[in-house]
Amino acid sequence: MAYKLTFWGTRGSIPSPGGLTTRYGGNTPCVSVEYMDGDGRRLLVLDAGTGIRLLGNQLMERGNGEVAVDLLLSHTHWDHIQGLPFFTPLFDRSNAVRVWGPQQGDVAIETILRRQMEPMVFPVPLDGLAAKLTVEHIMEESLAIGDFEVGTIRLRHPGNTLGYRLTPTTGGSSLAYVTDNELGPGGEYEVGPGWRGDFVRFLRGVDVLVHDSMFTGKELDQHRGWGHSSYEEAVALAVEVKAKHLVLFHHRPERDDAAMDELVDAARSLGTAAEHPLEVSAAIEGTELTLDGG
Repeated sequence: MAYKLTFWGTRGSIPSPGGLTTRYGGNTPCVSVEYMDGDGRRLLVLDAGTGIRLLGNQLMERGNGEVAVDLLLSHTHWDHIQGLPFFTPLFDRSNAVRVWGPQQGDVAIETILRRQMEPMVFPVPLDGLAAKLTVEHIMEESLAIGDFEVGTIRLRHPGNTLGYRLTPTTGGSSLAYVTDNELGPGGEYEVGPGWRGDFVRFLRGVDVLVHDSMFTGKELDQHRGWGHSSYEEAVALAVEVKAKHLVLFHHRPERDDAAMDELVDAARSLGTAAEHPLEVSAAIEGTELTLDGG
């Protein structure tokens, strides 16, 4: 099965619009996965940062029928959910949105989404949305969503944070979405002592790996325990799991386009020098990547 990956938001932590970030983008994380099946166009979305507003606007502009979306949230830190109240398909009763995500502590995912739309912070409550909205709690498990087998794994990031692996059930290229993940030492995370081995097995042989690369190695020394990785660590991981293509993601808000160019060049040099051939690119807002059907 062939499908299209589109980056609507690539930045981490906080939106960073402006003239210095126009090429790589300033919106926070949102990635769409679009494919065709017997019933027509299907859509799966990864995270609901500010980039999801652009996606929603495009979906409504198409005007070619009802919008049905499965939305997978990695976690509920602000930069990954702040665009949801501005996702325009939610305001049309002909649409359906199903949200999947982990609870935080003993707080259910639906409760978290409801609180971000309480009257003191947003004018429209969750119950005021016109679309059919359902919320599904998930943790580390495997499930079927549309024509994908979706695997999940807990990541090394504060709170309950999930990485996702999407594998077409009818065959084709696989995709892993791993944002907000600390690969190196630092921080205390409830992932268990065997996490690294489990994580490598989870990713082994993936075709496209979208991974957190927020810091450089030098910057990371000042940010241990923040739940993020360096581009050097992301490249080393991609080589270890024999990924074909690494997409650097969750760009640091302070890093402008010129600095991003330097980071990408350095990451590509590491990928070229690796024993396992690795294509390296950086997520750029508005760009598309087509994954073939195998």
